[in-house]
Amino acid sequence: MQAVAVISVEGLYKHYGPVKAVDGVSFQINAGEIFGMVGPNGSGKTTTIECIEGLRQPDQGKLRVLGLDPQQDFYALRERIGVQLQASNLPARLRLEEALELFASFYRQTADWRPLIEELGLADKRRAFYSQLSGGQKQRLFIALALLNQPEIVFLDELTTGLDPQARRLTWELVRQIRERGTTVFLTTHFMDEAERLCDRVAILDHGQVLALDTPSNLVSQLGMSRRVAFQISDDGLVYTKSTAQGSSEPAFDPGILKTIVGVQKVDWDGEAVTVYGQGNELAGQVVMALGNAGVGFTNLLSERANLEDVFLALTGRAIRN
Repeated sequence: MQAVAVISVEGLYKHYGPVKAVDGVSFQINAGEIFGMVGPNGSGKTTTIECIEGLRQPDQGKLRVLGLDPQQDFYALRERIGVQLQASNLPARLRLEEALELFASFYRQTADWRPLIEELGLADKRRAFYSQLSGGQKQRLFIALALLNQPEIVFLDELTTGLDPQARRLTWELVRQIRERGTTVFLTTHFMDEAERLCDRVAILDHGQVLALDTPSNLVSQLGMSRRVAFQISDDGLVYTKSTAQGSSEPAFDPGILKTIVGVQKVDWDGEAVTVYGQGNELAGQVVMALGNAGVGFTNLLSERANLEDVFLALTGRAIRN
């Protein structure tokens, strides 16, 4: 069965003076998928999603959402999509049920919010003031508000930022349930584990451009580094020396002893922490053997499969910005 595109973005540009917030972005999102967009702050994620939602006027580009133009058909589109913004707030003394009634009045047709808050675990908080809700409860309320009009597409921008691990996991399950309703989900996030666990496809954005777009597993496969071995060098294991300006010597580590291992493609060294990227199930054993032969002591060795964060770092060449 051929996939049906519900969002189409072609050559999207949005500049703020010399800043190229979005610089020629193109992609499609298919009906029924969870599509993720990841990247650091300033990469253009929020600007892109707000242009698609019709909240921001693009400088250039062709946008279609459910066959509609987000600018020209803004009011018609609003009835068919749900939006959870990156920064949302409500009056402190507004009760949860009052917020739902208020937002329901914005649409021509809405779902009964009572079963919705039951499903989201908020039924016992219906009389609570907004200020009395926990961070996770507030996020679930905003999800409820975004689902009131039974949208065909729901936009979730930085949904779990600031939540504790338990609340994040609960929110992930809610996102899966939304998709099971038949709703297409477009989410942006800083968290690579979130994108990898939830999304059917992921676009990696930086400096306003799409660096890569595919399924999480395909992105990792294309990286060409199937495993990651991380460890810390122990103080008594730094057997190499280097001269200082004062003429004395101090401990140093030579990453070259690892780069010669067959299958190793990259070695990162930051102080005592070393990470070796490469291929093959025997990579960890080969690293241990090389360190032993060189007389380098180490601790806390961990061998893992490469993941989406490794792809991000390989493409951008730096840590994720918060």
